[in-house]
Amino acid sequence: MAASLATARPAPTAKQPRNPISRKQVERVISRSVAVIGVVFGAQTVPWLLGQTAEAQPWWLLSVVPALFGLLIVVVVASFANRAVRAMHGTFAVVYFLALISWPFTVLPGAEVFSGIHWLNYLLTVATAMAAIAFSRIVATVYLFAAPLVYLIVRILPVGGSAPWQLAVLEAVYALILGSAIMIIVTMLRQAATNVDNAQATALRRYGNAVRQHATEVERVQVDSIVHDSVLTTFISAARAYSPDAQRLAAVMAGNAIGHLREAAATSPDDISTVQATDLAHRVITSAELLASNFTCAVRSVGARSLPAAAAEAVHSAAVQAMMNSLQHAGGSDVLRSCEVRGLEGNGIEVVITDTGAGFDLDRVPHERLGVRVSIVERVANAGGRTAIASIPGEGTRVCIQWPHGNLSDEVSMRTKTEAAAATAAEPAPTAAPTEPEGTL
Repeated sequence: MAASLATARPAPTAKQPRNPISRKQVERVISRSVAVIGVVFGAQTVPWLLGQTAEAQPWWLLSVVPALFGLLIVVVVASFANRAVRAMHGTFAVVYFLALISWPFTVLPGAEVFSGIHWLNYLLTVATAMAAIAFSRIVATVYLFAAPLVYLIVRILPVGGSAPWQLAVLEAVYALILGSAIMIIVTMLRQAATNVDNAQATALRRYGNAVRQHATEVERVQVDSIVHDSVLTTFISAARAYSPDAQRLAAVMAGNAIGHLREAAATSPDDISTVQATDLAHRVITSAELLASNFTCAVRSVGARSLPAAAAEAVHSAAVQAMMNSLQHAGGSDVLRSCEVRGLEGNGIEVVITDTGAGFDLDRVPHERLGVRVSIVERVANAGGRTAIASIPGEGTRVCIQWPHGNLSDEVSMRTKTEAAAATAAEPAPTAAPTEPEGTL
């Protein structure tokens, strides 16, 4: 006959990206790139500047040239230091525009103006790019068209070299195209980064809601399990306690119920304390001895390991619930019962509760019955472990509780009556106290 098997596994956790893209990262990359390119263009300007120094007023050169080239260095430093980035980019754009406007008014009278490209033209694209970084989209767009237009007008004037209008238009359009490309790239990157930021914020909000819902569900399961296996079960057992043994069991269950309620009130959701596995094993074995005298108890290879307090409480409560289910539903004193606590590889622990009693069909348990589904399976799963339950009507039940979640070291499978009888004969005789063949408790 096939056995019924129930397992519960925690959901796998999603991997978080190490460095998700963000608006700040995009702004940092753009500002540093433009700053470095500005220095390169500034270096290319130096030879043309030296050849045209005789055209302008000395005071204008002494004020404009150090300001522009000094700001190029300041912009690089600010961009890599990530301090006052937009302010420095905007300052350069403003100073350049002022230099562009004042240029025709500072040409020396009678000076022979160079008819080729003026040195300010090499910094025109740099200025429009820095304006795109520093200013809003509207202001940057106005700057993008205004700066080349001013350059165009000055170039065709005598003080600007009386350049042919075709050449002046070509230079202005060239600067406009480069500036437009940079502004489009900056705008698209900003929009994409903003969309990513919004998506991440939405994902975080949804994750927060999911975490709160999960916490609410875990709390509900905890409350349901406490109410079911500690309070209601105690009331029912007390109402049916007509014999001395039944009265003693009801008293033990009442004490356990009070302890569960106190622990639930004192436990914090973020409790990070740990419990020694030996202490947990002692609690499980002590509970088995208090519940009934016909439990064969054993502790094997627990060792010096520990587990979180919440996990220890879940394992202990689930084990107690499994033992009480056996006492209430499996049969009387003629039923053989065992409780074994053993250590697993990887700091794990396992509790196995077995009996040779009435058994049941797990698939036919009503959904509203919380004893197995909530008090045992879900409780352990919420603590990071899993539970396997196998039962055959008329042949007994085996409950295997393991923490943390992993491959059960003992596959839960029910044996036939003959195999069960042979295994029972080979087992050591019941003892009143836990035994430890492979170590000490």
